[in-house]
Amino acid sequence: MMRRSSGKKTGQQVSGSAPVNSSAGASDLFRSASNKAVSKETERIDQLFYTYYDKSSGLIGPEGIEAFCSDVEVDHTDVRILMLAWRMKAERQGYFTLEEWRRGLKAIRADTISKFKKALSELEKEVMRPQNFQDFYSYSFRYCLTEERQKSVDIEIACELLHLVLGLKFRPQIDRLGEYLKKQHEYKVVNMDQWLAILRFCNEINFPSLDNYDPDLAWPIILDNFVEWMREQQA
Repeated sequence: MMRRSSGKKTGQQVSGSAPVNSSAGASDLFRSASNKAVSKETERIDQLFYTYYDKSSGLIGPEGIEAFCSDVEVDHTDVRILMLAWRMKAERQGYFTLEEWRRGLKAIRADTISKFKKALSELEKEVMRPQNFQDFYSYSFRYCLTEERQKSVDIEIACELLHLVLGLKFRPQIDRLGEYLKKQHEYKVVNMDQWLAILRFCNEINFPSLDNYDPDLAWPIILDNFVEWMREQQA
């Protein structure tokens, strides 16, 4: 009786412990394979970076960005390159660090040129989602602040940037606003508050009727003046 009991107990220990060891082994193998895949992806992303970086600065600079854009068959002024900079959280206009490059390309799962080309349409869709577009729009302004303590951008640059980031969504509004900004002489620069108000204006105000625009609300004067100019043009 004792031998049978002992035998069963031993059998339970052996059969009970085997699945645990097997599961742990499978988990370790999966983790190892996953780590290797991530490592390979990072390696390929790094190889791309070193294809375009400048050895003296250790960064991808304007020339490297143009070469990269040529290889992916996208103009360097294309809004999707600005979208990539947003995804990278790039801090300096026209320059990408290795850390920024890794962050951006891992986010869009592109470790080769061919994968990057395919990822562009998804990147555009991601940016255009309402919860992302506000952040992208704000980022695009900050990205143009190239000097230390700079708080505003020149009217000409602001007009170009508006056409780039809002032109597809709000072409009529941006065309007329750009026309006004270039003609007026009161404002030489646009600041962040004005920049954000322009997006709000495009989203909220009926155009071209402007019938729901209330100057008594918290609109910047530059938009009050634009609406007044528009109404004079329509009269």
